[in-house]
Amino acid sequence: MYAEQTAVQVTLRLNGTLQTVEVEPWTPLLDALRERLHRTGTKKGCDHGQCGACTVHLDGRAVLACLTLAIRADGHEVTTIEGMSRGDSLHPLQTAFVEHDGFQCGYCTPGQIMSASALLEENPDASAAEIREGMSGNLCRCAAYPNIVAAIRAVQGAR
Repeated sequence: MYAEQTAVQVTLRLNGTLQTVEVEPWTPLLDALRERLHRTGTKKGCDHGQCGACTVHLDGRAVLACLTLAIRADGHEVTTIEGMSRGDSLHPLQTAFVEHDGFQCGYCTPGQIMSASALLEENPDASAAEIREGMSGNLCRCAAYPNIVAAIRAVQGAR
């Protein structure tokens, strides 16, 4: 017989604000963000870690929220696409994606921006080939890849 599972409290710093949420131990971070904390900018794509639409930052590193348990975020910093802008000012990557038409339908865009941000933090001088490799875990069904790379390169040039 299996022991009855009970909900647990997870406290995390979400986009700079301390949040507590109650989840079952098996709840993915993605579901906690979207369904319990109402941060719907992070998208549910494949739900198998293959598309990158759910990419968020956990302590500054890009992670797939569909494969990361919410309890893993307990006591940690989580940044979603909503946390990238500052007030009415878009993050430079968000602006570059708009200026370089780095999206079409826009569904993958939050994950693309979160991955690009982490990539540039880790390798600010990444070549175009390194950018393509670093972004390879993020799928875009609209095939805006050249524009995505151009947007990331534009942010590099603005530094």
